[in-house]
Amino acid sequence: MHVARYLQRSVADALARKMVFVGGPRQVGKTTFAMGFLGPGADASHAAYLNWDHPAVPPRLRRAELPPGEPLLLLDEVHKYARWRNLLKGIYDTERARRRILVTGSARLDYYRKGGDSLAGRYRYFRLHPFSLRELNRRPSRSDLDALLKFGGFPEPLFAQSEVEHRIWHRDRLSRVVREDLRDLEQVREVSLVEHLVDLLPSRVGSPLSVKSLREDLQVDHKTAERWLQILENLYVCFRILPYGPPRVRAVKKERKLYLWDWSCIEGAGQRFENLVACQLLKYCHWIEDSRGHAMELRYLRDTDRREVDFVVLKDRKPVFAVECKSGDGAIGPALRYFAERTPIPRFYQAHLGERHFSSGNVTVLPFARLCEELELP
Repeated sequence: MHVARYLQRSVADALARKMVFVGGPRQVGKTTFAMGFLGPGADASHAAYLNWDHPAVPPRLRRAELPPGEPLLLLDEVHKYARWRNLLKGIYDTERARRRILVTGSARLDYYRKGGDSLAGRYRYFRLHPFSLRELNRRPSRSDLDALLKFGGFPEPLFAQSEVEHRIWHRDRLSRVVREDLRDLEQVREVSLVEHLVDLLPSRVGSPLSVKSLREDLQVDHKTAERWLQILENLYVCFRILPYGPPRVRAVKKERKLYLWDWSCIEGAGQRFENLVACQLLKYCHWIEDSRGHAMELRYLRDTDRREVDFVVLKDRKPVFAVECKSGDGAIGPALRYFAERTPIPRFYQAHLGERHFSSGNVTVLPFARLCEELELP
């Protein structure tokens, strides 16, 4: 099933000027998305598609043996090569007058680009996210939201909507991330302990993350646990958000909250909904940052008295809006009212899974689908 993705126009515009990197979680649809630029019906047999995991491709690329007559080259997983930055620099500098170059990878290409010969000025980087509510359907129904909550936003389980297929897909995806991507990109010997860490993360979603607690569960030192978390972030397994500390509020400063790119493995309904909203807001931040150049941040607000608002979105270091998640559609939460009176955040939203929609001061209570529409989230 081919569905046009939200980055289509932005990537097409960027390709006309520079090399384009598209990163994102494994099996989020990067290759399918990129194939669309090769033309209708393009697949892995297309001459312009060069996958580093194919045994015939690495020696050809190292010798700069490129398919003739192809105006676009699609290079997949090339970041697994230790000297990929120099390789791409050479190809781009030689071929840019004749070809466009699109590079995809199941890791943070901005992170694995660091060091060595700089590619600065030669590329644009875009992050492809799982499907969100409005990308799935511009006029979403409750069944669309239920499907997203149950199966997650990754194309294969979302469109299959089979519980059996979803369980198999989830198991296989994490196994490949840990055993293949970890092996190819990082020097980690204790792979089984990293797998254990991955199993521990769903129960930590939505709360300030204690690395000390994880360290004790894994029986490793703090530095090792932190390094493994950073690796899992670089491989798009999880992400962490920092607290926002405005004036006049005794906000916590250091504790980060953790969320997963695939929320479908989270058992608690409230935690799962909060993680879905986190992913939607992070997608919005990355879309604005990658396509329009603004510095975007997703944070949360919590003070020393444990009052908390789930998310605050910052644009060029200034707060734009805050979002609190509630399963029910009841009254405005007291923490939301408290922070609305004491912070410079101009708009507060309380998003829920019910039907009620009303405002009080600068706080609006509304269904999650309505929030996505009002904020024009991708």
